[in-house]
Amino acid sequence: MKIISYNVNGIRAAITKGFFEWLQSANPDVICLQEIKATEDQIPTEDITAAGYPFQYYFPATKKGYSGVAILSKIEPKKIVYGTGIDYMDFEGRNLRADFENVSVMSLYLPSGTNIDRLDHKFKYMDDFHNYIMKLKAEIPNLVICGDYNICHEAIDIHDPVRNQTVSGFLPQERAWLDAFMKSGFIDSFRHFNKEPHNYSWWSYRAGARGNNKGWRIDYNLVSENLKDRMSRAVILPEAKHSDHCPIMVEINE
Repeated sequence: MKIISYNVNGIRAAITKGFFEWLQSANPDVICLQEIKATEDQIPTEDITAAGYPFQYYFPATKKGYSGVAILSKIEPKKIVYGTGIDYMDFEGRNLRADFENVSVMSLYLPSGTNIDRLDHKFKYMDDFHNYIMKLKAEIPNLVICGDYNICHEAIDIHDPVRNQTVSGFLPQERAWLDAFMKSGFIDSFRHFNKEPHNYSWWSYRAGARGNNKGWRIDYNLVSENLKDRMSRAVILPEAKHSDHCPIMVEINE
């Protein structure tokens, strides 16, 4: 199963930049989207079906034009779960899960901490989400959590670790949370296969950051440890340029 995660920063904008053509070329079995910024009635679902993805699930935020996640699949899931059941998370459309025969795939959009209020919100979300996942893993051990975590894990994952250490997304507390989350039973699939620096998944639109590869790796496909031997490949796909993020991919043998 080829699984891609992609923060599209507005699905309608991404479509105008060639998202459909890229999707057909990349040809994942399942793609998890974040920041769709649209409701289902605003999305050309028939065109997505025509592109090869008849099974489409959308979980937008209550606030229009904000946040929202989706899962598009060639394979029909056994079950779809919208949200976590935790109201303040679900109002913002941040979690959507598709259960397949041998693996469950979640699309996650973890909050950013752009100001002090949102940073407090982010830390609360992180703690509540970790507790939620620990309970879920007891029920569903084969779990792949794909998405924008809005955190760089290590210094290797950011272009300027010294100057960014006081910036949300690379704060010591955020990094410690992500480290603990991984150590509670998940593998960073990309780092499992690739230890090289200068591999990023997000670049600021300012100051030619992408052209100069001054980026952050904040998007992850985290894979349950019990799936370790079934992973065959994990890569970042920076050639896709429909967003300020790029897609990331993991392949799991059935």
